[in-house]
Amino acid sequence: MKKIGFLSFGHWTPSPQSQTRSAGDTLLQSIELAVAAEELGADGAYFRVHHFARQLASPFPLLAAVGAKTSRIEIGTAVIDMRYENPLYMAEDAGAADLIAGGRLQLGISRGSPEQVIDGWRHFGYQPAEGQTDADMGRRHAEVFLDVLKGEGFAQPNPRPMFPNPPGLLRLEPYSEGLRERIWWGAGSNATAVWAARLGMNLQSSTLKDDETGEPFHIQQAKQIRAYREAWKEAGHAREPRVSVSRSIFAIVNDMDRAYFGHSKDDDSIGYIDANTRAIFGRSYAAEPEALIEELRQDEAIAEADTLLLTVPNQLGVEYNAHVIEAILTHVAPALGWR
Repeated sequence: MKKIGFLSFGHWTPSPQSQTRSAGDTLLQSIELAVAAEELGADGAYFRVHHFARQLASPFPLLAAVGAKTSRIEIGTAVIDMRYENPLYMAEDAGAADLIAGGRLQLGISRGSPEQVIDGWRHFGYQPAEGQTDADMGRRHAEVFLDVLKGEGFAQPNPRPMFPNPPGLLRLEPYSEGLRERIWWGAGSNATAVWAARLGMNLQSSTLKDDETGEPFHIQQAKQIRAYREAWKEAGHAREPRVSVSRSIFAIVNDMDRAYFGHSKDDDSIGYIDANTRAIFGRSYAAEPEALIEELRQDEAIAEADTLLLTVPNQLGVEYNAHVIEAILTHVAPALGWR
């Protein structure tokens, strides 16, 4: 295990039990937690994107703010739903945020998952082409996004521009060198992992995937990662890819941890993410450090990945979530090969 970061969905609710009672609370505390995680030595601060929900939704202002407040930690998403995105405008936002962060963005994108509203992307002005699905549209948006991140000119300049132009066709600005190689695809199936490898994207595999074999979640996910790496090798890419997996992991080191997570469910579960797609959801891990280390050593997908993202209960506040991260980094991660 080379890198360990956190992943926050950014939930908020106007409940007295929540430490994040407004969108403002969630955004500001997300920045604070990223700063705290960097100080603790964590490698990454990642954020989920959900529309029409009391969760984080517009990633680039947050990523830019985190980039301005930190200096070392990777800053990313897991994931941005490309069905909702204008890929050219997104490339400008991503380039600006990456420049502010000094080239630390690690952007996870995907074709999306079931959302809070019916066909929410239609409200954003997008509609699949005739004969295509919304998933096809999301992947097409991703391909356009990847193309413009190459930094090549494609737009014919105005012969009488307001400001002088460089010679040749124009590219989108601001352009951030190297960002194209820091794009990840959130794959829910083996086939989309292979597709991502062929396009030269890194791989993000979440706490759920299509149930393709009936085997335990971590075994299916490990097979997905191996298929991805084989496809990457066959595609002939020059660099080594990166692979992340997400897990809910809690080291129980005090009474508060025990009260929150001492009775957490520790089995995979099966459900349907839409009417036709059977999915398997990975178990949570919660135990005292010695037992936790032994359990995690049996997780084949964690062993296959180079990056582990810890999903955090952001509504419990910055202080407690920093404690959750510190407990893993201090008591568990070294035994798994971190650092």
